[in-house]
Amino acid sequence: MTITIYGIKSCSTMKKAFTKLDDLGVSYNFHDYKKQGIDKDSIQRWVKELGIAKVLNKRGTTWRKLEDAQKQAADSDVDKAIDLLTENTSMIKRPIVEGQSVLLCGYDEAEFDTNFT
Repeated sequence: MTITIYGIKSCSTMKKAFTKLDDLGVSYNFHDYKKQGIDKDSIQRWVKELGIAKVLNKRGTTWRKLEDAQKQAADSDVDKAIDLLTENTSMIKRPIVEGQSVLLCGYDEAEFDTNFT
């Protein structure tokens, strides 16, 4: 099974995910948000399946730097939240791991073991 892992190369959580996938012998393609961006359709697909609360990272500095009006708009309207994620890819929880029968958000070692062994 080939999967795509989405994120930012320098992120420490991403490094854990890369190491785990390598250890499990899982082949993957890496999509770097910083270099390649991300299309709105992908974010909409992830939010539809996982929920905005799972995909939107409110713990990072990018979220904290937003104006209160932007945060309120994102909290009250999922479409506005998706637009913010498209513009500010750093606010997408990392990693997103997507394959034919798997969609994971965030790094959970047990979840990786369950899905890839």
